[in-house]
Amino acid sequence: MNASIRVLSRRELNRATLQRQQLLRRESGPVAELIERLVGLQAQAPLAPYVALWSRLEGFDPADLSALMTARHAVRTSLMRATIHLVTAEDCLRLWRLVHPVADRGFRGAFGKQLAGADIDAVVAFGTDLLSREPYSRSRLREVLGERWPDWDANAMAYAVSYLTGTVQVTPRGVWGQTGPAALQTIESWLGRSPVADPSIDALVLRYLAAFGPASVADVQMWSGLTRLREVVDRLRPGLRVYADEDGRELYDVPDGPLLDAETPAPVRFLPEFDNLLLSHADRRRVNPRGRQVPLPPGNGAAMGTVLIDGDYAADWRHHRGADPSLRVTTHGPVTAADREAIEAEAGELLGLIGSKDTPVVVTSA
Repeated sequence: MNASIRVLSRRELNRATLQRQQLLRRESGPVAELIERLVGLQAQAPLAPYVALWSRLEGFDPADLSALMTARHAVRTSLMRATIHLVTAEDCLRLWRLVHPVADRGFRGAFGKQLAGADIDAVVAFGTDLLSREPYSRSRLREVLGERWPDWDANAMAYAVSYLTGTVQVTPRGVWGQTGPAALQTIESWLGRSPVADPSIDALVLRYLAAFGPASVADVQMWSGLTRLREVVDRLRPGLRVYADEDGRELYDVPDGPLLDAETPAPVRFLPEFDNLLLSHADRRRVNPRGRQVPLPPGNGAAMGTVLIDGDYAADWRHHRGADPSLRVTTHGPVTAADREAIEAEAGELLGLIGSKDTPVVVTSA
């Protein structure tokens, strides 16, 4: 390692990332602007983005995001890591072709054998035509495709269309206070425009570094699902700042990426299921130093998640509804009286978003 390269401690990386994720201090600003700055929000759980934005924006109103979605200025679509993300319409158009190879690879790895000998191009063309005219759930798509090609695996064909065709999950799915099936329609038909033909991979890497850096090549690849990004980073390197972590790995950063003192205070923050903060680095110790498994059970994104204490993933939360409602926080170890008070206060604010402020908060240790 070059002796002149600055070594960043784990806590310095932690604070830099929290600052860029807007988790050290809530700030005001347009919802769409923050979604773009973070290069989208994990949205596998349909309501997860609402909790993610509440944790980051001062005075966040769920109606603001719902309005963006119903006006088709924001959409839920499969992007980074071939998982569902909430992005602005503009980012949907900018990013889809860049990360499409991830979906292609994922489909062929998961369903290629089931469709050996099938004309996948014909299946995708037929399915794309269907989805360009109206939304289809995957189950309905499976039924129609199975009738068309009864000798081929209907489930695999439905996944071929959903993986290989650029689609969005249409509203009311993901709209606050509403319910709806995961129905798919093509990007072109929903947004009225086609994805950008020749988007910039360099720009995508720079945006990742601005939102999640300083970071390694392996980190960028983990976040995006793409491979062979070393050549991209090498091309960008003359314009980047270069650091190292405590293990000697090179980290890269945009020139104006903020670095903070390791002792900068970090408030308690509640995150939703699958929040990108916890999933977007190959080395996740900057926010998860103990390597604890992040719980990934199904849910709606406003019922459970994780908790940051002093910047680290240190607790889980779950909102229990029904006859005996509560918001339960389970810490991974003992916490100080001050931390417990902060947890209870932040949990009370969260209940203002997802439930009733009268709901009791219960804090226990695992």
